Amino acid sequence: MEVTASSIVTSIALVTLLTWAWKVVNWVWLRPKQLEKWLREQGFKGNPYKLLFGDTKVMIPMMKEARSKPIDPYSDDIVPHFLPFHHHCVSLHGKDYFQWLGPTPRLTITDPKLIKEILFNYEAFQKPGMNPLGKLLVTGLLGYEGEKWAKHRNLINPTFHLEKLKQMLPAMYSSCCEMISKWEVLVSTKGSCELDVFPYLESLTGDIISRTSFGSNYEEGKKIFELQKEQTDLTIQQLQSIYIPGWRFLPTKTNKRMKAIYHEVGSVLRNIINKRERTMKDEDENNDLLGILLKTNLKEIQEKGNKKKITLTIEEVIEECKLFYLAGQETTLALLVWTMVLLSKHQKWQSLAREEVLAVFGENKPDFDGLNQLKTITMILNEVLRLYSPASYLIRAVHKKTRLGELLVPPGLEFLVPITAIHHDREIWGEDATEFKPERFAEGIIKATKGQSTFFPFSGGPRVCIGQNFAMVESKLALAMILKHFSFELSPSYVHAPFTIVTLQPQYGAHLILQKI
Repeated sequence: MEVTASSIVTSIALVTLLTWAWKVVNWVWLRPKQLEKWLREQGFKGNPYKLLFGDTKVMIPMMKEARSKPIDPYSDDIVPHFLPFHHHCVSLHGKDYFQWLGPTPRLTITDPKLIKEILFNYEAFQKPGMNPLGKLLVTGLLGYEGEKWAKHRNLINPTFHLEKLKQMLPAMYSSCCEMISKWEVLVSTKGSCELDVFPYLESLTGDIISRTSFGSNYEEGKKIFELQKEQTDLTIQQLQSIYIPGWRFLPTKTNKRMKAIYHEVGSVLRNIINKRERTMKDEDENNDLLGILLKTNLKEIQEKGNKKKITLTIEEVIEECKLFYLAGQETTLALLVWTMVLLSKHQKWQSLAREEVLAVFGENKPDFDGLNQLKTITMILNEVLRLYSPASYLIRAVHKKTRLGELLVPPGLEFLVPITAIHHDREIWGEDATEFKPERFAEGIIKATKGQSTFFPFSGGPRVCIGQNFAMVESKLALAMILKHFSFELSPSYVHAPFTIVTLQPQYGAHLILQKI
């Protein structure tokens, strides 16, 4: 029988089609059902897997309904409101259950011993959970999918050393002074005014990250902040819709705008980096995050050569600059706004915090050593981080067969650790778990948690947020300056509706009444 070129091409095409068809069937049905069987055999409960969409068709309507109903402004029992699907699943299946985000099963874990293994087992959990929705968030904002985090972390660590943070304090102080001045103008006529502090704190944290990241180029940095904010809003819009494979690659209006922002941010950052590299010998240019990062990277190149596995390319430096904004600005914004809301509700603690600030600094400008002496404010910030954690959960993906406690976990499974739910767990924190009580941290975090892995607002283990010291220094400084100049209380127009965008934020703003001291 004669074999023609067309028959060979047809055969190859058929084999290719069948191979891809098998991969798709395995991805959307066979593999999920295998993992579901394993989970049930291990004693875990969850909803049956539904083709492609999993639990998303139930999850998204629950989130939308919860967001349409604010809660009691004086209640801090927020988990049923902003994590309604988790609350629903716990009532059906118990604290440890599995859910489906598309074809990917996520096993929710609340056992402190297993959480510690998840946090500290870096070898098994080298990559974060990266289902299609997660990829959309990370690639849409940062441009990469997380595989290079280990190398990046080694080079970025020096950037957030405490000695470096001391040098950034004047930039933080300048930004705080500008916001305080604006508020003083607003309250000057009547001595008090109602104000939504959220946009002001958003501008403050954006301005601080711009100054501390880019120093003299911070005006260009503010432009990046505005673009990143728009990119975040567009990304979240897509995350809140039903996931359709390949949708983000179609030339829709939103996708085209996201692509344009991605390239514009990259272009602005590339220009800033090129300018900085030409002035690397100027020590004044090396006291901001970008300067320290470039200097560290240059040192690695000089000592070890320009090796891809060790040093950063210019594209990777751009990625890190984007991350400065996404993590640095959003986290501190969430911490500050919820701290002001909670201190508005708990005037006793606001007064204690103000007394401490005046005792430590008096009329002097806040300094680094003084910030470290603010014990009451540290207790307050830790309690705010417990009740209103900026990140509501963390995810770790298993990419190879892994032993976790008594479980031999197959690849393809993701673990979800519900940070806020654990921080509100009455079995861990007591019957007052949903109440604002900073005194529980009076003797430090280890004493409050009894040495267990039950408090991790900045994650933990090898992947602990390296910017946590930056966030705490910035928050202490901003709060100290606010307390010195103003007292504040909840406005009657305040609507309590915590919800998650990138971090936990007040859905309708934070309307407070400010009074000049």
